[in-house]
Amino acid sequence: MLKNYIFIILVASAFISCKKEEKKIVESKSKNTIYVDPYIGTGGHGHTYPGATVPFGMLQVTPVNGISKWDWCSGYHYSDSIAAGFSHLALSGTGIGDLADVLFMPINKEVDLSATPLSRDSLAYKSKYSHKNEEASPGYYQVFLESHNVNVELTTALRTAYHKYTFAKDDKQSVVIDLGFAINWDRALKTSIAVEDEYTISGYRFSKGWAANQKVFFVAKFSKPINKHHIFTDGKRIENKSSEGVKTSAQLFFNSNDSNELFAKVALSSVSIENAKENLDTGDFNFEAIKTKAENIWDKALTKIEVETPIDSLKTMFYTAMYHAQVAPVTYSDKNGQFRKENDEIVSAENYTAYSTLSLWDTFRAEHPLLTLTAPEKVSDIINTMLVYYETRKILPVWTLYANETNTMTGYHSIPVIAEAYKKGIRGFDAEKAFEAMKTTMMQDERGLNHYKKYGYIPYTLIDESVTITLEYAYDDWCVAQMAKALGKNDDYEFFLNRSKAYQHLFDNETGFMRGKSVDGKSWNEPFDPKHSNHREQTDYTEGNAWQHSWFVPHAVKDFVTLHGSNETFTRRLEQLFTESSEITGDNVSADISGLIGQYAHGNEPSHHIAYMFNHANQPWRTQYWARHIMDTQYNTTPNGLSGNEDCGQMSAWYALSSIGLYPLNPASGDYEIGSPIFEKATINISKEKSFVIEAENVSDKNIYIQSASLNGVDFNKTSISHQQIIEGGTLHFVMGDQPNKNWGTTNNQ
Repeated sequence: MLKNYIFIILVASAFISCKKEEKKIVESKSKNTIYVDPYIGTGGHGHTYPGATVPFGMLQVTPVNGISKWDWCSGYHYSDSIAAGFSHLALSGTGIGDLADVLFMPINKEVDLSATPLSRDSLAYKSKYSHKNEEASPGYYQVFLESHNVNVELTTALRTAYHKYTFAKDDKQSVVIDLGFAINWDRALKTSIAVEDEYTISGYRFSKGWAANQKVFFVAKFSKPINKHHIFTDGKRIENKSSEGVKTSAQLFFNSNDSNELFAKVALSSVSIENAKENLDTGDFNFEAIKTKAENIWDKALTKIEVETPIDSLKTMFYTAMYHAQVAPVTYSDKNGQFRKENDEIVSAENYTAYSTLSLWDTFRAEHPLLTLTAPEKVSDIINTMLVYYETRKILPVWTLYANETNTMTGYHSIPVIAEAYKKGIRGFDAEKAFEAMKTTMMQDERGLNHYKKYGYIPYTLIDESVTITLEYAYDDWCVAQMAKALGKNDDYEFFLNRSKAYQHLFDNETGFMRGKSVDGKSWNEPFDPKHSNHREQTDYTEGNAWQHSWFVPHAVKDFVTLHGSNETFTRRLEQLFTESSEITGDNVSADISGLIGQYAHGNEPSHHIAYMFNHANQPWRTQYWARHIMDTQYNTTPNGLSGNEDCGQMSAWYALSSIGLYPLNPASGDYEIGSPIFEKATINISKEKSFVIEAENVSDKNIYIQSASLNGVDFNKTSISHQQIIEGGTLHFVMGDQPNKNWGTTNNQ
C-alpha cells in the first residue's frame, strides 16, 4: 500500500502545472506548437475538446465527461472533473452533440457492467481528475485518473490512435470498452465486441443521433496479452469470446507483473472491421515516436502562416486559432479509399481523400477561405467529397456528419465553397459536374426553395426563418451565377444573377431592417421588434434577430448601401448595431446569441462579416476600429476564450484572418477586405519558394488605424486585395497610427 501512495505522489508531482488557471500546455521543441493551448474554447460555450488529433485527422482521441448537456457537445467541458473514459471521435465546437464513439477506460478493479447506468453517477468505471494533473498540446493529451491511480496519455496518427496507461505497481491492470455508452443526441442501435486473439479485439457500433445512420467499425491491439475478459450484452454476462446486441461492453484484464505500462492502438472505419485493420498502423507501440511525429505534423501545419509580435498572448490566440481551424473537416475515407455513404453505399475516393464533418453554414464564411490559402489541396478533396454526397439525393450537402446529411441550419453553402475555389484557380474537381450540382440544388423544391422560386422571396407565413433563408438563398444564387459566368453559361448567369436580388424584396427602408413579408408582397410581419429572438420556431430569423440578420448581402454591398439611401445613412445604422443596448427580448431567446457588442453577436456566425461592410461605404476606419475591438474583446487565452461555439473552425478562422488584417466578406468574390492587422509581421507561406508578407509598422494596442499602405513598394490605397495578388507573393506594408486617416482607402483616393 505504501508503494501505491509513493507512486501516486510521484505521478501527481510530475504533472502538477503552474497555478495559473489550473492548466498546463505541454511544451515541445517545435517552433509554433508551444503557443497552442487546446483548452481555449473548452469552457464557456466554445464546445471544443482538448484531446489528441492531427490536422484533419480521422480520429479525435479525447476525454469524455459523460454529461449530456449543451456545453458538453464535444464530450468535455472545462468546468468538469469526472472522466467517463476516452473516445475516438469528437466534434469541435458544434451546437449539437454526437459522436464520442468507442469508449476506452483503464481501471484498477473489476466492475460489474451488467447494469444499465441511469446517469454518469452510476457508471462503475468513472474517475475523478484534476486540471492540475492534466496536460494538452497539439497531438497529445494526458490526465491522471485519481480514482484508479492510472496515468493516461493519448496521441494519434492520421488513422490510428495510441493509448499509454501507467498503472500503480501491483495494481490490477484492466481496460473497459463500452460501446453502449452515449452522450447527447446519440444512442446505440447495435454493437458487437469480439476477442480475436490474446492481443486483439474488434467490433462495431451502429448508432442513431444527429447522424441518423452512423456505422463505426474498430480494431484495437494491446501491448500485453489479454489474460481474462468479461463481455456483457444488454445486461447479461456472456461467456463467449464475442457478442452482439444493442449495448455491448467488455472488461479486459492484463498481467501486472512484467510492467506498469500498457499500450493500445486503435483504428476505425465506416466500412468494415477489415478496413479498420488495414487502417491500423503496423509496427510496435512506440508512443513517444508517434507523439513526436504528431507534433512535427502540427508544427508544419502551423507554419502556413507565421506571425511576429513581442506579445506572447497574441501568439497563443493566433496559433490556437490556426490549430482549431485545422481539426475539421475530418478524414473519412479509409486507407484503401473506401467510405460509407448515408444510404449504406460503399464508394471509393480515387485520387483524393474524402472528408466529413462539414459545418457549412458556419465554415463557408472564413474557414474555407483560410484553407484556400493554407491547404488548397484539401479544398479540391472536400469538393470532390461534396459531389459524391450530392449523388445520394441530388442535392449538395448542408451539414454532413459521418457522411449523413443532417440538414442543420439554412442555405446551401456547399455552393459558395465551390464557387470560391474555382474563382481562386483551384481545380482538381470536375467543374461541369460541380456546376450541375449547384444549379440542380438551387432549382429543387426542398427547404423553402419552392416558395423562393414562386415569389422571389420566402413569405413569412409559409415557413419559419424566412428572412434568413431568403437572404442566404440570394447569396447562393449569386455564387451559382459566378460559376456559370466562369464556364461561359450566359443564360444561367443572367437567371441566377437576377434571382440573387431577392434581398431587395425584404428590405424595409423605413426601419432599415430586413423583415418578414407576406405573400401579397406588400405587408410586413407585425408587430415588429428588431431585438426579439425566438429560437428556431415562429421567427423570421435563424438563431438571432433583425439587428443581426439584416446585413447579409455580401454579394451586393454597394447596392445594399444604395437601398439605405446613402453612405451616411448606411454607416449610421451600421454604427448603431455596435452601440445599441444589448438587450434581447423574447421568452425563448436563442442561446447562440452571444459575444454581444451592442446588438452585434460575434458568438454566432451571421455577424462575422458585418464589421467589414464600412469599407464599402467610404468609412474604412470604422472597419479598422470595430475589427480590432472584436479581436480585443471576444478572444482571450482562457478556457472561456471563445465568445460562442467554435463551429468546426469558423470562430477561429475569423480571428486567424482578421488578426493579419484580412477578411473574406464575400468569399466567392476572390477578394479579402482589409481590416486592422495586429502583428508587426505576418507571413503567408504560399510555397517553399514564395510568400506574402503583411507588415504593420508602429502597430500597437492604440495604433489600430491605417495611415498609409504600399504593395511591393507601390502606394496602395484600396480596402481590399485579391487572392491572386496574395498567391503571387510580395509585401503589403501598412503604417499604423492612433487616429483615423480618413483619406486612406476612400473612393476619392483609390
